[in-house]
Amino acid sequence: MLTRRAFTVTSLATLLGSRLHAQDDTIYDESKVPAYTLPPLLVDDAGRPLRAAADWGRRRVALLDTFAAQLYGRTPGGLPACTVTQVDRPVPVLDGRALRQQLRLDWLGRASVDVLVYRPAHERPVPVFIGLNYYGNHAVDPDPAILLNRRWMRASEPNAIVDHRATERSRGTTALRWPIDLVIARDCAVMTAYYGDFAPDDPSVVRDGIAPLADGLQDRIPVRERWGAIGMWAWGLSQMRAAASSVPGLDATRAIVIGHSRLGKAALWAGVQDEAFAMVVSNDSGCAGAALSRRIYGETIARITSSFPHWFCGNAASWANREAEMPVDQHQLLALVAPRVLHVASAIDDRWADPRGEFLATQSADEAWRFLGGTGLGPVTDMPTVDTPVGQRVRYHVRTGGHDINRYDWTQYVETVRSTLHK
Repeated sequence: MLTRRAFTVTSLATLLGSRLHAQDDTIYDESKVPAYTLPPLLVDDAGRPLRAAADWGRRRVALLDTFAAQLYGRTPGGLPACTVTQVDRPVPVLDGRALRQQLRLDWLGRASVDVLVYRPAHERPVPVFIGLNYYGNHAVDPDPAILLNRRWMRASEPNAIVDHRATERSRGTTALRWPIDLVIARDCAVMTAYYGDFAPDDPSVVRDGIAPLADGLQDRIPVRERWGAIGMWAWGLSQMRAAASSVPGLDATRAIVIGHSRLGKAALWAGVQDEAFAMVVSNDSGCAGAALSRRIYGETIARITSSFPHWFCGNAASWANREAEMPVDQHQLLALVAPRVLHVASAIDDRWADPRGEFLATQSADEAWRFLGGTGLGPVTDMPTVDTPVGQRVRYHVRTGGHDINRYDWTQYVETVRSTLHK
């Protein structure tokens, strides 16, 4: 077990090293991708073809159960609901076009999370993007009135984290990832919270968030199937969605769960478990997110479960170097969003996250939308060119650049909302 002081050196290599110094055996050559066969989507446990929507309902339950048992862990039953209190009153921002408000979610006095909300200044309820941030609400915008998060954070010099704590210089450091003005201009809202408030991102401190809420509730869950940090982040996103229903100006029936990188994995897991999310957005989520595991391209199950064991359930590591034997693959996870709206995004230079694998998973998942009588990706047979979004209720784009979420990505997401969720 790492001490908190030892984390400064060792986990920075763990958390960032997989991107900075991938080993020689990492595959970045399409000619070296092994032949693979994806597990079928529209069949029952006996291998018989599905014939009706009710059959899909049963298939969906079975797939969800397998992903929980083998990768993400089971969300404990009986967790308490949160209470929502106002930290401050809505404050006009963006020249009066928007209102900014801070809320606090509390679970029986045993855990709490601060939430930052931006919404249009008018009173009509609007779709709301619900996502977690990496370095605190104060990093989303330099506004000095936003509470500075005082809890543990990953080491990061660019984000002015000192001894695993944010500083006043941390304000606004991730603002480019949260183009609030763009979202407001498209008549949407944003609701965000610091992901480490739910589960700090290191095995030595991961229980310092909401994990104790599950104590005594997992006795009937096999130890190797108990949730990890991704499961906790996903549960937190659902709690935020539930809280949105009590916030004026937010339409919780048009809630969009969104996440980038590891938080893209969490957004997917939240969105497939919680069908009250109307739309699910995965941005550069890669291995154990939107990318096919069987391609063995870029990051692999072996690499991710050894670098970040606390993200997953205990069974996940057993599939290291055995991806071809896994009972599921990520196209099936994406399909669990059907018939709701799904938007998957990649970045062409983010080879570690396997952009082609993300597209191929999206393309294969589209079968579920067609089976349910909807129009998902549509007649898209080849991976689209860079900066050319495709699809309808299933959307995909691959943009110029590397591993990030930026204004171009958000432009595509608000356009998907406009075409599918706006009334």
